[in-house]
Parts: sequence; structure tokens; C-alpha cells
Amino acid sequence: MCVKEIFQSNNEDYKMGNSYAGQLKTTRFEEVLHSSIEASLRSNNLVPRPVFSQLYLEAEHQLTSNLEACKRPGNEEEEEDDGSESSSPLIPYQMKPPPEGCCTTDGFCQAGKDLRLVSVANEQIEVPSGFLLIGAKSPNLPEHLLVCAVDKRFLPDDNGRNALLGFSGNCVGCGEKGFRYFTEFSNHINLKLITQPKKQKHLKCYLIRNAQGCLTKGPLICWKGTEGRTQQSSSSSTSSIPSQPPESPASSTTVASAESISGTNQNALSGFQQAGTVADQALSRTVTGISATHNNRDSFRHQNPVKTNNLSCQTMSRPSVIGNLANSGPPKKRHRGWSPDASSATETNSIHSNLPAPNSGSKADTVELACMTQSSLLGPIPSPLTTSEEPVVVPDNLLKICRTRPVIFKGHGNLPHLCGNLNDIVVNPLLQNCYRNTQSFPRVYEQHSTSVTTVLSVEMQVLLTVYYLAQLAPDQVPLIEDLEHILVRAWQESNLTETKQYQQAVSQSVPYVSPPTLTVTPKQLTWLAKLAASSCKNVVKILDSSNSLAEGLTETFKLLSEGKLQGKNFVVIICTTKNQSTESCVVITGKRQAGFLAERMLSPKEHLKEINYELVTGKVGALGAFFSSLCPEGDIDALLEKCSLVKNGQGTSVTASLKKFDDTTIQRPTICSVSNKETCQIHPVQLAVARKLLSHVCAIADSSTQNLDLGSFEKVDFLILVPPSEVAYQQTMLRVRQSGILVELGLEAESSANQYAEQYVMKLTTEAQSKFEAFQQRALKNPYTLFILIHDHAHWDLTSGGAFPQSEPFLGLADRIVNCKEMKEALNVLTLQVTSFPFALQTQQTYISPYNEIHWPSSCNNGMNLYHENNKYFGLSDFIDSTYSGHKLPLLRYDSSFEAMVTAVEERFPKMHSAVIWTYILIQHYSAAMMVTAGHSQMKDYSSVETLEIIQSLTSSTGSCPSSHGYMVLLRIPSISLAALAYERLCQVRYRLGLQHRFEIILGSPNTKINISQHFLTQLKVWQKIDDPNWTPQTYLDLEDLPCILILSGTDPYGESFPRSAKYYDLRLINSTCLLRTALEQELGLAACYVVLDVPRQTVVMNDLSESDLDKPGSTDDDEDSVAVEVTAVADSGKKGNNKRQRSYSSHSASSRSSKTSSLLCDSDPFLSSGVEDSARHPLNAESVNIDDGSVTNEKPKLKADNTQQKSMNETQYSEKYRKNLDKIDNSRSSRRCAKIFSSSSSSTQTPILGQMSSQCPRTKAASQPPTVFLPKLIYEIVTTMDSAGVTKLSSFLPHHTVHWITSFHPSLAKTMTSTEQSLYYRQWTVAKQNHMDFNKTQNRTEIFHPRRLLLNGPPQVGKTGAYLQFLSILSRMLIRLMEVDVYDEEEINLKAKEDSALQQKESSLWPDLENISELLFDYTVHDPKYEDASPVYSRDLENNKGCKANRKEDDIYLRRHTTRMRLSKYAAYNTYHHCEQCYEYMGFSSRCQPYDSTLHAFTFSCSMLAEEVQLHFIIPKSKEHNFIFSQPGGQLESMRLPLVTDKNPDCIKSPIFTPTTGRHEHGLFNLYHAMDGASHLHVLVIKEYEMAVYKKYWPNHIMLVLPSIFNNSGVGAAHFLIKELSYHNLELERNRQEELGSKPQDVWPFIVIADDSCVMWNSLDTEVSKNSTSVPAEQNILERNVSLKHVLQHIETTAQIPHYALCGVRKWSSKVHSPYLEEPFSRCHLHDFLLLNVDLTQNVQYNQNRFTCDDVDFNLRVHSAGLLICRFNHFSVMKKQIAIGGHRTFLIKSKVPDVPMSISPSQYICAPDSKHTFLAAPAQLLLEKYLQHTSNQLFPLSVRNYSHPVLSVDCYLNLGQEITVCFVSSRPHSLNINTSGLTFSGLLLYLCDSFVTSSILKQFHFLKGATLCVICQDRSSLRQTVVRLELEDEWQFRLRDEFQTANSQEDKPLFFLTGRHV
Repeated sequence: MCVKEIFQSNNEDYKMGNSYAGQLKTTRFEEVLHSSIEASLRSNNLVPRPVFSQLYLEAEHQLTSNLEACKRPGNEEEEEDDGSESSSPLIPYQMKPPPEGCCTTDGFCQAGKDLRLVSVANEQIEVPSGFLLIGAKSPNLPEHLLVCAVDKRFLPDDNGRNALLGFSGNCVGCGEKGFRYFTEFSNHINLKLITQPKKQKHLKCYLIRNAQGCLTKGPLICWKGTEGRTQQSSSSSTSSIPSQPPESPASSTTVASAESISGTNQNALSGFQQAGTVADQALSRTVTGISATHNNRDSFRHQNPVKTNNLSCQTMSRPSVIGNLANSGPPKKRHRGWSPDASSATETNSIHSNLPAPNSGSKADTVELACMTQSSLLGPIPSPLTTSEEPVVVPDNLLKICRTRPVIFKGHGNLPHLCGNLNDIVVNPLLQNCYRNTQSFPRVYEQHSTSVTTVLSVEMQVLLTVYYLAQLAPDQVPLIEDLEHILVRAWQESNLTETKQYQQAVSQSVPYVSPPTLTVTPKQLTWLAKLAASSCKNVVKILDSSNSLAEGLTETFKLLSEGKLQGKNFVVIICTTKNQSTESCVVITGKRQAGFLAERMLSPKEHLKEINYELVTGKVGALGAFFSSLCPEGDIDALLEKCSLVKNGQGTSVTASLKKFDDTTIQRPTICSVSNKETCQIHPVQLAVARKLLSHVCAIADSSTQNLDLGSFEKVDFLILVPPSEVAYQQTMLRVRQSGILVELGLEAESSANQYAEQYVMKLTTEAQSKFEAFQQRALKNPYTLFILIHDHAHWDLTSGGAFPQSEPFLGLADRIVNCKEMKEALNVLTLQVTSFPFALQTQQTYISPYNEIHWPSSCNNGMNLYHENNKYFGLSDFIDSTYSGHKLPLLRYDSSFEAMVTAVEERFPKMHSAVIWTYILIQHYSAAMMVTAGHSQMKDYSSVETLEIIQSLTSSTGSCPSSHGYMVLLRIPSISLAALAYERLCQVRYRLGLQHRFEIILGSPNTKINISQHFLTQLKVWQKIDDPNWTPQTYLDLEDLPCILILSGTDPYGESFPRSAKYYDLRLINSTCLLRTALEQELGLAACYVVLDVPRQTVVMNDLSESDLDKPGSTDDDEDSVAVEVTAVADSGKKGNNKRQRSYSSHSASSRSSKTSSLLCDSDPFLSSGVEDSARHPLNAESVNIDDGSVTNEKPKLKADNTQQKSMNETQYSEKYRKNLDKIDNSRSSRRCAKIFSSSSSSTQTPILGQMSSQCPRTKAASQPPTVFLPKLIYEIVTTMDSAGVTKLSSFLPHHTVHWITSFHPSLAKTMTSTEQSLYYRQWTVAKQNHMDFNKTQNRTEIFHPRRLLLNGPPQVGKTGAYLQFLSILSRMLIRLMEVDVYDEEEINLKAKEDSALQQKESSLWPDLENISELLFDYTVHDPKYEDASPVYSRDLENNKGCKANRKEDDIYLRRHTTRMRLSKYAAYNTYHHCEQCYEYMGFSSRCQPYDSTLHAFTFSCSMLAEEVQLHFIIPKSKEHNFIFSQPGGQLESMRLPLVTDKNPDCIKSPIFTPTTGRHEHGLFNLYHAMDGASHLHVLVIKEYEMAVYKKYWPNHIMLVLPSIFNNSGVGAAHFLIKELSYHNLELERNRQEELGSKPQDVWPFIVIADDSCVMWNSLDTEVSKNSTSVPAEQNILERNVSLKHVLQHIETTAQIPHYALCGVRKWSSKVHSPYLEEPFSRCHLHDFLLLNVDLTQNVQYNQNRFTCDDVDFNLRVHSAGLLICRFNHFSVMKKQIAIGGHRTFLIKSKVPDVPMSISPSQYICAPDSKHTFLAAPAQLLLEKYLQHTSNQLFPLSVRNYSHPVLSVDCYLNLGQEITVCFVSSRPHSLNINTSGLTFSGLLLYLCDSFVTSSILKQFHFLKGATLCVICQDRSSLRQTVVRLELEDEWQFRLRDEFQTANSQEDKPLFFLTGRHV
């Protein structure tokens, strides 16, 4: 025998020691030879070691090396040399010099690319297949790791073995590949070593990705040097949970399979394992046998090093022989004939050859990997192939012997390899995953340090598992969720005390000493487990295996084969050997438990495949034959055949009478008083939700992120995405039609809205994708339309768009639509996701901000109805509460008889899928119940009481209504194939029993329409008054009142709504193995509905149970039939009702007791008895409501009879008696209860009259009673079981199959958590899986929440569709409102009849003629309606009979002035809230430009009026500096550029625009970009100094003129004064500058525009001659259109001889256009709010800088008196927006005494000088003006309503109130004044008169006797000097007490005035 053959024959028994890598020597001879040659070449020793000595090296050498490794220090980060390829000493190493010009920086490769982990952690690095990312250490960068990609074949496994010699790696920086020597590679990455590079020394650890997708440090690479440390901290080489790298050979098979399933690369999979690697390392340090756990590995090592080393030596003394069943792998060196593909193929084939048969094993293995992905993958699961024992043989005929396939739960340690009859067993990894999850350190406790946080020991985990299994009932199935919860609770309790002690020690600066922990030793474990198992009725058996798990499994299979485990549900195998850690596994032998766990490994899709396979292959034939024999006669089909013959006239009289009754029912006239008319209305709670949605949208728009510009949208468009269900699609379309939203939004005409509604609702199918494409095109083409993409039922399809593109193309379609790049980036698309189960949308990767979640509000708070509705939502919590009752049947029940039959049949047919068995049993029950109803009482024992109740209620409901209204029974069968089978069988039974006209059976599947027979279709048309012959029901709501069984199929419900006539929801067939919160809650949500609150009878258990409710006598009003089951159950529950809250169960005892009395249902006519009992009951007033999504049915039936008292029909109207009869209803409840007790005994003698039957219509009862729901027992217990905190077990389940927990240590949900808190809970503790649509966000960490995505969360069937349709409506109205403003719409006042004038203007004149305007008379009368309360200006034309109006406060003007809502034109001025693409740059908010920098410039000039120099400050943005002249050098502001009169530029406005403003930094209309139509212009905001910062913030790109601080308390007069003074001074500077440039001074443009900050739009008035007019003159049509401000200004600026006009302006807009504007296109009159001012002509006419009000009237009068022209362009008008804040409202008059609330009247604005009057904090001028406005009636008593004797006011106009007329006279020489000859004045007002006012001027005027004089001066001395200078004492009498001052303190400079009387 050659050496090669000897080696191959002994490769299982020998190891080969190698000082290089320490790998197993189980390779071929050629590999060893090659390795030896390479080692010799690398060694200094000239004599190489013989090959044969290596081949036959004794195992003691290996042991010696291990012991040496154990003695080394345990520092994982040590930089010691780990040995070379040979035993030769180290030699100095000279590094090859780097190439010239390359990078030599530490941490960078020679190509200059950064390799440091901190730099590339977030980058996506492409890793070739078979390579891993490794962290390398550089001696020059001890704090950094360098990232490199290394071929995993050259890396060791977790035992430091199986690494190829040599190296193969790539540079991840520059991408260079193919480095074959580590020396070459270390040079490339600039390690700069002084010793020879060794991969063992410098390749330190694996790099993995954490949950955030960042690259982080992973487990250490187990080289030979670290092997000893690994062995030291681990109990054996096969520790319970090995800490192996992600791609170690021990797990390569599993991971490779996982790759093939998930379609991801190795790097992606390593990201899943990030959380568990650290935990595995921590576990590998646990020393088993000393104690369960140790807090600190290092401290333990230092405290007891000898003991540790001894233990390690003892552990390693047993040679570890690992027999690989597969090929041993690739050769240790690179051979040309070997490729990685060949090796992997061999390995894969080996795996498949050892896996179980395809029927069970492959599926289980696939699901095992899926389960690994679902739970947090905390490291690789040890492969079953890596084991040290002989394979365990599964015996033949195991399934036949046990009647079930045992399930083996992997536990601790490696499961032995199984062979033999693998079809009869299932291997489940859930328990192992559970153990691993509980070993991970939770993030919650990381802050406390790992020295405090401990982990549960293996022994403790096993013991807790035994305790859990022992407390299960014999028929109860184990749930991994329960066990994980137990383990977590145990961990928390064990660490809570220790953590607190640690925190106290840290806070008190006391050294922390770990307390002794309570541990369980392996020896104690066995007898403690057996002790626990002995108290559990022998359902758990403990097998103590002293050698291995294989021995225990073999013993278990032997006991199973011998039948010695009968009655044992669980076998726990515990292996506690002396030198190994504790290993365990659990074998599930219970039939029900094993079947449940085996099926739970299947996905929902695999469930359906399995079911279809059994149906197609005919495996159900035996099952069908078995059920056919379940009949007293032995053949149920034969019995049904007899029934069919009886139906044809050959039967008994019983069935004949039944048929007769059926026929009379059909022919009965339809006169039921219950209306079936539906009306669409919005309920208050839906409106509240719609408004919440709108407020969130507005919050997005109001944020500073510029993500949504609501002001730019003109209309709303939408598209609704619904699941691929035809009924859900039709249902949504119906609600869209009923809401009228298409017409309201202006999307469709009213005539075509119903026809085109389908374009706005899209099923998520590939066929309907064209609708989305059309929607997308509309969104891209219409930027001014806001598109709402509504994803309804959003939790249904969360699959990533690329997950299943071929097999099921509709999956992932929602992702491809909602997360479409175009949709996400479109600024005019808002996405609204609507769901009842938002949990899977609330992960760490969610795109939805928590601030964008809208949760459905509760309608009740502390028992109060918040929305004042008569209906209460009855949801899941209410159904659960109904189970806690001592005197009523619960609304949530399970069928114990059905469960018992299921158990029996599953034992008989163990290979059959449980869903098939359950469906057949339910078909059997329904068939038998129908036969019992038809009179075959012998079948009652073949159905359950619950099913009999359902069918009895269904068939008897039509007898209580004259129109044959009935109940619906919803039967939920998820499998479409099984649903079709049930439908076919039940229809067959119904037909043979002759019940086809009694009730309908409907098959409801997602892809088909509703199909019913012609008989029932006719009935529906009659009930709903439909005349369309082609009408068919489109939704389940159309089946209202139809007696039917609706078989609802499909994997998931799709949000379909059901009518209120649905009384029973039979959910006994829902998938009990899919234990996810969303899956279960959406099934239970089918029964959610609204019930009427004010029902006279107490029939249902509402959500809040009071103490008094439990004491009231109960009755089973849940069913209207006389069902003995309910009577018995009620009597029984009454006996047990001694607890505060006791659950009522539908148990075996109830069924057995009721079976004796159930014969009453068969032996008598069921319809007659039920009808009689119904007639005895009190009629029910009800309002049937189904407000889900806006569709509402209101019924207000009339009561026609009452057993308690008789009332007329008018008195019993529900709508009239709702509030009046509450007391009567409460008082009559007890009498009705008594009447009902007697009615049952005398029912046989009573005959119901028609009115009584009408009042008992099933719909009437359904409106007040929630339906009854039947569940599987397992689901029932899950739903109703609560923990000590009152939280149901259901809420603790994983929320969705596309997410998983980040750790098992997540806290539990609290009962008091709100929806918002639950959202934050799931956002913190769940992450998306790879197939989740949000998973891609993990890959791109730069993405944040999507700014335009909202989530609406509400319970099922609560009305969400109606809410979001209402949201669309109010959103559209708000957008329209945003495009509208309230403008003042007031007719001009004081208009007079037009007199014939010699001067006639040309009506077609566009520009004024200077001569004509000069000849026009000035109109002194003020026509602006805002001055309606001001004093009229006297003129000869003033009407003497002017009526007096009630005096009002000025502050009320804004409230009483008439406004009109106007839509903004494209030429409107905007405030700061407007943001559009066109004016971003204009506003200075453009993201494309740099922030606008501004500079502050001083501008100084002398002012003669102020007798001093004035310094103003300009804030000039950089972008506007071209409008100014600056000195060179120095950059000082010299002047503001002005154009020339002769300049002609169509895109330029010549006049600078000045807008004085205060208090309106947000609301002022300063954005003139659109108003100017893009024309260049100069706009200056005139602001006060204290407002400079806030205006600069909101308008960064605007020029601002800052007034001096002395004007902070001044009014608008000061702003106008300084604007005019500045402009004239600037005009002089510009004339000098232009003169130097050769222009004439008079050619410089002299006009400026002074505009109010509320001017919003400008209009032009045109006339058009009617073409059809025959009259003479021709009839003219008035056309008014919006024009731009540019058009208005350019039109005025082009006026001929424009410099000769002093003021030009436009009129105030009014909707009533008067003929004078057409006859006089121009007029000389007062100008307000918007005017062009010629600063040159008006040089000597100044604004009064002291004025607060009426300064424009005062200025107009003085301009006219100076002989200057004022021209108003009547064809132009300006609209003023109503702005309720800012402006004059900024001045508040209040007391200077702080914190003294007092009401100040205008009479208190003045006081006597030197008096102790309360001074006011207001400017003196403002106090004076307000005083004169409100109290001048007392000051000028002769002037009140005396229009022919006005008050003479010299040089000024002051408002003296609307009842006093003021005559303005100027004292200036050559001024134009009104002719006062013959005019006698009733008063004289002298306001701050200057030297132009003389006594001679005053003596020209005549006054009435007793006329009043008022002289106003700055101080008291000026007052006396004025009286003397004007010789006033000659004609006026003064008194000392007539001297007054404004109520100001001396520092505020009060004004003084003196009054006198004319003598």
C-alpha cells in the first residue's frame, strides 16, 4: 500500500501538526508535500522537515502547541509575533523601496486612496465572491484599522485551522486585484514594517456591517496565536455557540444556501450578523462548569489563573476528531487544476446528499433559513454536518407508529447528523434562534458596562424551557414567543438588582464588587428538570444523555418506535458530559404540537402550495370518504339524495310544510318600514381627521425646508392605490362617486364624473399600471397642480420592487410606484399612506417622519362622546372586553366541539395539511346544520352548537321581516381552492335540501366579481329600488339585508367593507400558524363596525364596563332566536359571575348541556317560534350606520307597536324622540325585561301582527348589536390573554413578516400607550428586512424622512376613506383660498350728481392733456371710504343735508369695512409666504445661489424743516448695488441712480418705489416680482430702526431705508416726510452727476412712487361698444381686467409733459363701477395709498412729519393750495388687501404705570398742565389726533352737523370727527384757497402755526359769536407767544382753566393747547 492510500484510509484518525497555520491534516498527500516544500523555501533551516514525519506526527504535538497557546496572555489586541511558517528564528526584514511618485502616507495605499476604517465605513465596497473584508493593523496607526479584501480560503476557521498557505487579496481603495503574496500586499498598503510581513500578525479581525449599514469591527480572526485564547475562554472546540467568522467552513453550507435563497452576496449577509457576533464572542468566553456566567473575563483570569489554565488543559486533553462528511475542501495551495467553483459544487452536492427528502427536509431547511433571516441573525448556526458523532438513524415507519412527524428543536450544541427515514421528521431551528437572541447584549444596558450585564447560562436556559413546556396543557401548543419572553424576563430580573448596585457604586465612588450569582450546575440541571417534569401530568420527558445528543436522539427514536412515549408531548434531551458544555435539544412528539410546529415553518405561500398539492393529487379522497360516512345512515350523500326526492314531491309532510313556508315567504309583499336608501355624509370624526391631515400638510408648507409651496398650486388631483381586489376596487370607486369629489375638485364635469371615476382608482396589478403612468405624466406636466398619491391599505404590499419581479409581478408594485424616483422628487406630489396596521411602516428605516403621522382620534374620553354622534365604534378591544362578562355570551368565542373534532381527525390523517382537515370539518358542520334546519334532527350530533346557532339565525331571520330581510354569515377560508370546494359542497347540500330560495351562498375571491342567483338579485333590486335591468352588486355593501353565507377567500383581507346585516363572522379557519400582529388583527378587524349608542335594551357589552353593569339582570339578546344554547349558557354564567371581570367561555360543558335542548330546534318549526318570540320583544329604534369612508345609511323606522304602552306613529319617530324620551326609555327598561320573561312562556299562543314583525327587521337589530365572531381556540387565547399590565399577548408578537426585532430585549408595549407612543416604540425596536420596501434606505444613510409623505392610521372599518376624500375637498378649498385674498370693496363716498360742464374730456383718452387738467376744478371732497369717519373738507359743493352716522371706533373699521374675496392674478404682489421657482432668486431664498450678503451705508443730508442734519441708513444687498453710486476709493454711498426723462426701456421702471411699513415683516406685500412682470425696478422698504433685524431676516434681498431712532415712535407722516426729503436731496446729487456727464439737470427723472404695503393687484378699466347695439348712442360694455404694476407705471410715466404734474395716482378699486369714471378718465382730486410724487415741483410742500393719521389728505390740500397739478387716472385702480395686523395697529395707548389694567377713554388723552394725571405711554401727537377725532363735539359745539359754518383750519387738516366740517386755508403767499367771502366759521384751529400765519390774515375771516378757538403749540411759552403775536385776545376770550396738555410726561414732550370763545 502506498503512502497515498495509507493517508486516505487513515484521514479520519490522524491529525497533522504544522507550525504555520495549525490546520487539520486531513488533506491529500500532494497538498502536504506542497505545503512542506513551501515551508522549507520560507525557512532559514537548510534541512527541511521530512514529509513522512509530518504525515505521521503524533497528536501529542498538537496538544503541546495548544497548551503553549493557553499559557499566553489573553490580550486580544497584542502585537506579538504569532510564529512563522517554520520553526526558524526571525530574520531582519528590509522593505522594498516604494515606486517613485507613489503615495507613502500611513493609512493610504500607494495609489493615494484612503483605507482607514473610519473613512470608508459608510461607503459601498464591492467585494468579489469568496472574499471577505478584513481589518489590518499598521504599527504606525495603532488607533486605526485598514480595510482590505482577502480570499476566505486563506483565512482560518474558528479553531485556527483549514487556512491555505499564502495569500490572495485585493486593495479596496484603488481596486487593484490579484496580490498573491502578503509581502507584496503590505507594501502596497504602506504598512512600513521592520519585520517580515505576516498575515497572522497584521490581519486582525473580520469587518461586518451593523444595522445602520456602517462597516464596523467584527470578531477576531482565530490564527494559531489566538487559538489558545479561544480555547481558554471556551469550554471545548465545539462550544455551545461557536464564535466563528461569518464564512467559516462550519457554517459555509448554511450561508451558501441562504445566499441562493435571498439572492444576496456574502457582504450583505454579514450585515445581518452584526448584532450577534459580539454576543457570540461574549459567549465563547463563558467557562462552563465553574459557574453559569462570569461578569468579567479579565478579572476572573487574574483572580484564578491556575484554575483557568488547568481547566483549559483538561478540556484540551481529549483529542477533538472532526469527521467531515463532505469533501475536505480545496487544496492548501493554489493548484492550476482546482477552481473555487468545483469545490463549491462538490460541497453543495454533498450537502444535498445529506439533507432530508424533498417532501419534508428541503422545505424545512428552506424555512429554517428563512427563520434565520426573520429572527435577528446573531451569527451563523452550526451546521448539522459538523459533528463528532456517528449519524443518528431515523427508524422506518415512524410516521405510521407515532401518527405524526416528530419535530426536533435544535438547542445548544451541534445537532447530530440524521440519516435514514428523513421524511418522517422535521428539524426546526426556532428554539436555537431563541437561545441565541437571548444571549445578545441589549442596547439598553450597554451604558452600564459589560462588567455588570450578564447572560443566562446554558443550564438556566434549558431549565426555563423545561418549566415552560411543563406548564402547557396537554392540548396546548408551544409558542417560541412565549419562551423568548420568559427568557428575557429571567435575564431582566437577574440583572436588575445587579445593575442598580452598580449604578449606586458608581454614583458613590465605591469600588463595585459583583455579587454571587445564583447558578445551576450541569449536575443540578438534570434532576431539577426531571423534578419540573414530574409535576406536569407526564407531558414532558427528560432524557439524560451522558455521552452525546446522538445517544439521546437514538434513545428517543427507539422509545417512539416501541410506543413508550404515548401521552408524552415533549422529550427534552440533555447532554452534560464532563469535558464539554451542556448540549440539549427538544423532540416534539405530541400530535397536535408537532403538526402545528411543522406547519409554522411554512410561509403563507408554502401553505397554499401544500394545500393545492393535496387537492390536485387527490390525497383528500380518503378524507372526503370519511366525512361522507359521518351520518346515522352511513352515507350522507344518500341521505341528501332522499332529501332531493322529497323536494320533488315524494317526501314527508315536514319538508312539504317547509317548502310551503318558503313559497309564501317569496310571495310576501315587500312592505318593510325599514328604508334602504343610502346617503353620503361626513361625520364629525371624519371631518376632524381631515382637518388634522390638512394641518400636517400646512405644517410641511410652513417649515423652512421649502419642500411644499402651497401658494403655488391652483388645484388638486389624486390617484388612489388599492389592493388587487375587485370588490375593494369597486367599493373605493363607489365612494369616490358618492362623495362628488371629482366635480368639487374640477377634475371632471358632473355629467361624466361617474363614468371617469375609474381613472382615479388603481388596482395594484400590472394591467392597471397605465393609470399610474398617466398620473405621473400629469404630475410632471402640471407643476401648479398638487397631486395626492393615496396608498390605501398600505400594509398589504410592502415588498421591495425588485424582490419577486417574475413569479408574482404584482408584488412590489406599490414600492415601484410610491418610491418611484420621479414621485419622490416631484415637488408637487404628496404621498398619503393609509392603513389600519401601520406597524411595518414604523421601522428604523421608515420614510415617514413621526411628525407626519395622523392617528384616528378616540370618539370617547372619560365616557364623554367627543363628537356628539349616536354611533359608537366597536373594535377589537370591545370584542375582547365582551369576553369578560358573568351574565352575557361573549361576542368573541371559540367552538370547543369543533376543536375536539379537529384533534380526532388530525390523528386519523397525520399526513394531511391541517387547513384541509379543518375545512372539511367545517363543511361537515354546516351541512349537518342545514340538514337539521330542514328537519333531519338525527344530524344534530354531527354539528356543533355554534354552527347550529349560525344556520338557525340565518334561516329564521327572514321570517321576522315582511320583506324577507335577513342576516349575512361571513365564512373566512383563506385558501381559494378550499373556498371553492366549500362553496361547491354547501351549494350542493343547500340545493338537495330545497333551501336555495331561503338564503344565498356567495363565493367572494379577490379577482372575481360578486355573483348571485337571479332570485336574490331581483330581491335586492326591489329592496334598493333599482330599475336598471343590468345592475349587479359590485360591493359587499350591496348585499345589505340579503340572507346569505359569504365565503371570503384570499390570503389576506383587502379592506372590503361588509353590511351591517352581517351577524356572524366565522373565522375558525384562519391560519393559526401565522402569528403576526398585523395578520391576526386584520382578520379580527373584519367584524369591526359602528353600533347605535342609544338603544333601549342593554344587549351588548360595551368597551367600558362599570360595576353596575355586572349587577344588572342579563339576557342573551345577541341572537333574536329562541336558542336553548344561549339560555343555558346565560344561566350558567350567572352562577359564576362572582368576580369583578370574569370571562365567559363557550366550553365543552355548555355544548353538552345545550345538546339536550337543541332538539327543540328540530322538532318544531324554527321560523314560527322565532317569529313569536320576536313579536313579544320591545321594538327597536335604530339608525343603521356604516360610516366607513363616508357611506352612511340612515334609517329612522317608525314604531308601530309596543307591548309596554301604545303610542301614535308620530310620537314614535326616532328623530323626534331621540332626546325627549331618554328618561322614559330608562324607566321602561325594567318593565320590558319583565314583559320579555313572560313572552317566552306564552309565545305559542301569540300571533305576530305585521307592525310587530316590521319593527323586528334584522337590520334594525343589527344596527344596535355587534356581530359574533368565532375563532380557533389558539387565536382566541392569544387575543384574550393579558399579562399583569393588562396588555394582550397579541400586541407582543412580531408586527409583520417583513420586519424583525433588533433585539429580543425590547420592552413590552404598555396598555396606556397612545398610537403615537406605539409608533415611536416600533421605530426604535424594529428594522426592515431585505425584502421590505424601506430596506433600500439602509443602504443610503444620507436619506432622511421623506418631506412630503404622510401616514393615516385608523382602526379597520372606521371611515378612513371618507376622511381622506374629505381631506381632498378641504385641501382644494384651502388652495383656492390661498389663491384668493380679501380686498376692500367699497363704493366711493360723498359722490355728487354730475353737472353739465363746458369742459368735456374725451372718453377714449389714454393720457391726460396738461391744459385740460389745468382747467379742471380741484375736488376738495374726500371720496376714499376709509375716511368715512373723518371730518369732511369744506367746499361749495358739499351737501348741506349730509346725514350723520353713528360714531365708531377706528379699530372697528377693519371689522365693518366691506371686503370681497378675489382670486390672485398672475400680476399680484405677495407676502413672505409665497415661494415659487420664478421668484426664489428675487426673494433671496434660492438654494442655487449663495446667501445674499448686505452692507450698511449711511446717507447724510441737511433738512431745513428739522434744522439739522439727518443721517439715514441704507441696507443694500450685493445684488442691488448697481442701483447706487459709491465713491472710489472708499466705497461710500453717494447717491441712488436715477434715469433720464428721455430714457426709453420697455423692461425698466423709472420711478423708485418706496414702501413705508411697520409690523408687517411677514404679511406686507413686498414681493413685486410677479406684479412687475419681471421688469427691473428699484424697490426700497422704509422701516424703523428697531425692526431692522426682523425685516432683514424675511426679506434678505430687498433694499431697506432705516429711519433714525428718534423716529421709532413716529407715525406714517415721518416716513413720508423723510422719503420726500431724501428723494429731493438725491435728485440734486443726481442732477450734478448727470450734468458732469453732459446731461441737462432738468432731464433727470424727478418722480418717485410711494405705495402702501397692502397694494395687491392693479386693474384697468376699458369700454367696448356692443356689436349688437342698435341704440344711439351705442351701448357700451365695461371691461375690467387685471394688469401688472409694470403696465400701470409705464403708462403713467409715458404721459406727455409728465414733469409738470406734482402728483399722479389711481383710484381705489370697487366692484361697482360708476359712469363718472367713464365720462371722466382723469380728475383732480385727493390721491391715497399709491401715487407718483414729483419731488422737484413739490420741493416747498412737505409732509407733516408729526402726523399719524390723514397725512395724505393734509398733503393733497397743501399741494393744491400751492398751485400744483394733481391728476388721477380713473381707468386704473388699485386693490388693497385686508391685513388685520401691523400698520396703525402697532400704536397702543396704555398707561405708563406698569401692571395696572385700566380702560383709557379718549377724554383721558389730555389733562390740565401740572395736574396729577396718569401719564400715558404714547406719542403726544397721537394722543392729540385721537382726542380731536373723538371729542371735538365738546370742543366745537357750534360746529356739530353745521356744514354751512365749518371750522377754519389754517395750514393743516386735522380730523375733528365726522360731524364737524373743516375748511382748509393756506397762509402761504400766492396760494390757491377756497373763496370764503360771505362764509362765517364756527371755530378756528391753529396747529403749530409758523410765521406765515399773521393777525392780518386771521382778521379776514368772520366767526360766529361763541365760536371756539383752539391753539396748539409745542410748549407753554410758545402758546403764550402765539396768542400775543396773533393778537387773539382782541376777539377771543380765554380762561385759565381752558389750557390743556396731552397726557404725557415732560420727557415725552407733551403738546399744549388753549381754547377760547369768540366775543
